[in-house]
Amino acid sequence: MPRRKSPNILLIGIDSLRADHMSCYGYPKLTTPHIDRFAQGGTLFERTYSAYIPTTSGYGSMLTGMDVISTQMIALRHKGPLRPEIATLPEILKGQGYATTCVGFRGNPAARGFDTYIDFPGWGSWNEGRSPKAQNLNDVTIPELERLAKQKEPFFLFLRHMDPHAPYLPPEPFERMFYHGNEANPRNHSMGPVMEFKPFCDFFATWMPPGISDKDYVIAQYDGAVAYMDAAIQTILTAVESLKLDDNTIVILNSDHGETLYDHDCYFDHHGMYDQTLHVPLIIRYPRAVPAGKRVGGYNRHQDLVPTLLELADIETDIAFDGKSLMRLVDGSVASYAGEFYITECTWMRKHGWRTPEWKLIEALEPDFHFKPAVELYNLVEDPEEYNNLAEAEPDVVEFLRNRMERWIAKREAETGLPNPIHHQGDWHGHEGIGAFTSSQQAYDTLHIGDPMQAAKLQAGNKK
Repeated sequence: MPRRKSPNILLIGIDSLRADHMSCYGYPKLTTPHIDRFAQGGTLFERTYSAYIPTTSGYGSMLTGMDVISTQMIALRHKGPLRPEIATLPEILKGQGYATTCVGFRGNPAARGFDTYIDFPGWGSWNEGRSPKAQNLNDVTIPELERLAKQKEPFFLFLRHMDPHAPYLPPEPFERMFYHGNEANPRNHSMGPVMEFKPFCDFFATWMPPGISDKDYVIAQYDGAVAYMDAAIQTILTAVESLKLDDNTIVILNSDHGETLYDHDCYFDHHGMYDQTLHVPLIIRYPRAVPAGKRVGGYNRHQDLVPTLLELADIETDIAFDGKSLMRLVDGSVASYAGEFYITECTWMRKHGWRTPEWKLIEALEPDFHFKPAVELYNLVEDPEEYNNLAEAEPDVVEFLRNRMERWIAKREAETGLPNPIHHQGDWHGHEGIGAFTSSQQAYDTLHIGDPMQAAKLQAGNKK
């Protein structure tokens, strides 16, 4: 008998999608009805974590099967390419005869090796009106999917969705799907601290309504963006079925990191190492090998995805991945992978820490622009929202976790012969020559995004 064609791989990577705002992960609002149905046809992983925040390092792990010591990519503004010793998923698959296409991720170091790169408009502003990011992606993806489906070789198609990423500007009717109040109610002052946060307030003003006063409206825009994207993703899934690809295509839905909304003063962004940012969705559908309707409760991380896909595609390599195939969790032979692991962030703050099923330690490597304490400790069982900092009350736990973290770092440095990159990210914040911040006030005064002139015009109601 002729050898069955290798499976296609469709990886739907969604920027800034937090698992706990998806209805299939228990969110009480029906934000993801189509993804919920998709999950019923595959396996949903309940405890997938993005250990290395934000996008650059998150996708660096997701697309290589490696941890942050191996990739040496830890900062959003990573300088230089990915280490040439590290193979990316498109490079591995290309060596196996796959055609590879990347939509919406040109230029990222972890996106090295695709045959084809396609861009789409994935941003927006109040001036430009409602932003159909997901439809823009569909407009370029569907023709490419049709082209790939006609070829003899299998394909790897990677999509980077941008809807849950700020600016949150979902088209109608999704704008009002989860909100029925007055977003400019003068008696509501919940947006006061948001618009007074100088590093971000000008950016917020470019896409939030003039006079915005209610935080719940902005959160509803995030939920609306998720729901809009969910509907657009169904178009892609329908195209896969219409092209008769669904039986021989591994479809994965994953996110590079979550999002902070009104949490921990990290307003409407994805910095900080709280679980709103670390906990991400992962759903895999492949009728030939992945059970339908299964939920897996074991811990796993981005680095486990590549080994999983290679096993499902029956591809063997001599690469010693840092991650492990998730099929051992799916078939029940292993209950969970490591429940404690190293976490990092190098976005707007430079921090690292250690997360266990019970505890989370966060250590600042320089003062941050939120004026947060240098050490944070949370009991994730008693305080899952992470608002009660126990660092001063539990110094022994802090020391225990710090020792666990430092031993792991030393072990990985010895194994790889590489340093921990969190300590070698000069000008990680994008301001050349400043180096590490010496005070929170310096960080607050230095960091800024947005156009202050445009923001002033918009908030005055002048859209010209």
